[in-house]
Amino acid sequence: MTHRFQLRVYYEDTDLAGIVYYANYLKFIERARSEWVRSLGIDQRAMKEDTGIVFAVRRIEADYLAPAQFDDELEVTTVTEMVTGARIVLKQEVLREAEPLFSALVTVVALNETGHPARLPANIRLLMH
Repeated sequence: MTHRFQLRVYYEDTDLAGIVYYANYLKFIERARSEWVRSLGIDQRAMKEDTGIVFAVRRIEADYLAPAQFDDELEVTTVTEMVTGARIVLKQEVLREAEPLFSALVTVVALNETGHPARLPANIRLLMH
């Protein structure tokens, strides 16, 4: 299932030429992942309090395909590629209308309170498939 997150490019997102600064794509996909998790009914604050488990990005493979510009309306799509006991791999794209501007393969891991890898609770793994 594809999760869709809408956003607009603000002046603060751009460089002097009015083009989105490259690091801001990472912020855009982070916001989309947070909304995706929320849409699954997962309360990350409660998960941390109840189990001590948090999510952390382990790896990102990113491709910058075309520039977004000031005032563009963008959509970030998030699709689950793989879920294991302690790892989630997501494909995320930033689109302007149907045009892909940015694509990333993101590996997210579960960490315990000491920062070590942890298994995702079974109910969370099921939600993410």
